[in-house]
Amino acid sequence: MSACDPGLQRERTAMAWTRTGLALLVNALVVLRAGANAGQSLILLLGFLLLASSGAAVACGAWRARRLANGADPTTPWLLVLATVGVTWMTSLAACLSIFATVD
Repeated sequence: MSACDPGLQRERTAMAWTRTGLALLVNALVVLRAGANAGQSLILLLGFLLLASSGAAVACGAWRARRLANGADPTTPWLLVLATVGVTWMTSLAACLSIFATVD
């Protein structure tokens, strides 16, 4: 195998964005439920941000898959990577807040 042969790595990356978006969607729904049950507006806000982030991740996966199908270079912009790191931190914060909100 030559060094220039990327194999299916690009396709797997596009599918990973879609899977990440679906996982964020499930987490967003859990955070939204916890925020609604606890009456916490901050947790509800984080849940809605997670919901928007899940849509963005799925859209990114579709964008990458479409660019791959057209033969274009699907290089991910650095801003998108930075946004993904931010969403990861936000998800962690939302998970911690939802746990503390449900503890009596």
